[in-house]
Amino acid sequence: MKASEIYERYVRPTLFYLGPETAHHLAIGGLRLSARLPFALRALRSFRPASKPRTVFGINFPNPVGLAAGFDKNGVALPALAALGFGFVEIGTVTAKAQRGNPRPRIFRYPDQQALINRLGFNNDGADEVAARLGALRRSGRWPGIPVGLNIGKSKVTPIEEAADDYLFSFRLLHEFADYLVLNVSSPNTPGLRSLQEREALEQLLRVIHKKNQITRKPVLLKIAPDISLSDLEEIIAACEQNGIAGIIATNTTLDHAAIPPDLDQTGGLSGLPLRVKSTELVRAIAARSRLPVIASGGITDAASAREKLEAGAQLLQVYTGYVYRGPSLLREIAEGL
Repeated sequence: MKASEIYERYVRPTLFYLGPETAHHLAIGGLRLSARLPFALRALRSFRPASKPRTVFGINFPNPVGLAAGFDKNGVALPALAALGFGFVEIGTVTAKAQRGNPRPRIFRYPDQQALINRLGFNNDGADEVAARLGALRRSGRWPGIPVGLNIGKSKVTPIEEAADDYLFSFRLLHEFADYLVLNVSSPNTPGLRSLQEREALEQLLRVIHKKNQITRKPVLLKIAPDISLSDLEEIIAACEQNGIAGIIATNTTLDHAAIPPDLDQTGGLSGLPLRVKSTELVRAIAARSRLPVIASGGITDAASAREKLEAGAQLLQVYTGYVYRGPSLLREIAEGL
């Protein structure tokens, strides 16, 4: 029996029998345990796709398909995720202060739409704890052999006018463990966060990070929302180009829930197949206006949707919701289809 059949016939039904957040904790817990067991890592490597190397913003990626932020928020399962064959893994979103996030329930599945809605609210252990964990992993000699991104966001309790200092605190603690860093200003689940995409607030944040990055010299990316206008996008691109941003991740989740039946709708950010078109259009718009590299995220569920993103101008891809529905075989399908 193929690995894809095992996942679709046995693993996914078991996980989907559980509540979405319970299933997530079970999956991340299993991978965390596997990361310490050599025989388990060998088993996970059976899912690894063929090498498709490429170099983007000075970093060598073994293949162009990475795991988006949100799955391993606290950096607990990196060796196992690398074994599965991701070309890179993005930890986070991590905030300066540890926070529990929004009240449960806060993740909702929509199998008919191959979608999720989440309103997690940056639940994570905080920058201090994540930095300590990553330091211990590096000292253990088990650090993964793929690029690792660190996605950072604003703590909920921090006033929006103090956002730059909040991001800077996390940046200082985490930059040494990152091949690249991401400034997440686009989650819809932290009140006021998306206002940081406005030109004046964004430039203030980018200037502070750029000044600090003159010493660290790590690629810094910006993750943006799919719900912005083209005029807003042009302002964001200009701010990025003037403040040393190395690339853009397009996109975060959307507030457009038109694909979800009204009686099943929930507050939060929508991800998965319904985001495919909107995300691709934004990737294409960025590529038409800038030479900044783009990591495409949103609605990648098979080889065709992955190819669509690359043809629109993306250099790298990130999956999450598609991986929840398709399982480890998705990476191999995309790699073979490129």
